[in-house]
Amino acid sequence: MKTSGTAVEGVAGERRQLINVAYRLLGSLAESEDAVQEAYARWYALPRDRRDEIVSPGAWLTTVTGRICLDVLGSARARRERYVGAWLPDPLPERGERGADPADQIVQDESVATAFLVVLESMTPAERVAFVLHDVFRYPFAEIADVLSRTPAACKQLASSARRRVRAAQAPAPDPGQADTVRRVKEAWKAKDIAALVDLLDPAAVMTADGGGMVGTVLHPIEGAARIARYLVAIADKAPALELRECPVNGTPGLVARLAGTVTTVASFAFADGRVIRIWVVRNPEKLGPWLPVGRPLPHQAAPAGVGDREE
Repeated sequence: MKTSGTAVEGVAGERRQLINVAYRLLGSLAESEDAVQEAYARWYALPRDRRDEIVSPGAWLTTVTGRICLDVLGSARARRERYVGAWLPDPLPERGERGADPADQIVQDESVATAFLVVLESMTPAERVAFVLHDVFRYPFAEIADVLSRTPAACKQLASSARRRVRAAQAPAPDPGQADTVRRVKEAWKAKDIAALVDLLDPAAVMTADGGGMVGTVLHPIEGAARIARYLVAIADKAPALELRECPVNGTPGLVARLAGTVTTVASFAFADGRVIRIWVVRNPEKLGPWLPVGRPLPHQAAPAGVGDREE
């Protein structure tokens, strides 16, 4: 069967789906965009008669995008060993704010929540591809086998192994009180109320920050409610002009910090029993592009003195 000219021309309509797949596989908007562009480049590099022979251009593009992402994941571990501090997935703003940005094309559901993406980072590249394509996007293992160059049975085993990782790290189901908890964290932070912050944090809470070596931030996770609370209050003391705003991050309640009108920090949370158990803070300006007004350059300037001072 051959595709019609209209079907072939319609491959541009696959872009949103491909961006969604790539972001869940890579956790990086820039890398996802590059992967999708490369997949389209390979499509248009095919002779026209070869393209006409492809029954499903969308499936072909998904397979190629998956293979490109697999290669990127294979090299990412070495690159992240050289990354300064912790590496976190790119935070996503609400859709509709930047129509031309790849972030605006991503459907935000539980599969893009920061907690879920962090679990995906613990998987091998093959596990991640098999799990995301099958469990998130419902691709059959026969098609995933083409991406991974393995048998469908082997792909099924990879997805099963990945599923066990997800279950082992599974946080409690979301509850409607999360937004209220984030609001109370913001208020306690602004009030520099250490006791209130400690009460809102699980005693074993962990805060991880990603500055990418470009801005000051802690290089290692901060563990324990009291230590996190003291750190947050120290930031409030040293940056009184910092503005905090409640805002969904990757589809769940989060906080955004602005300084002089520019987003400098995006924080997302995980909750259990009404308390915060994890905080993920992204300060790397290269990951904050979707949070800036259209046309505003990335904030590469150094952080003000004392804001996010590194803790070795």
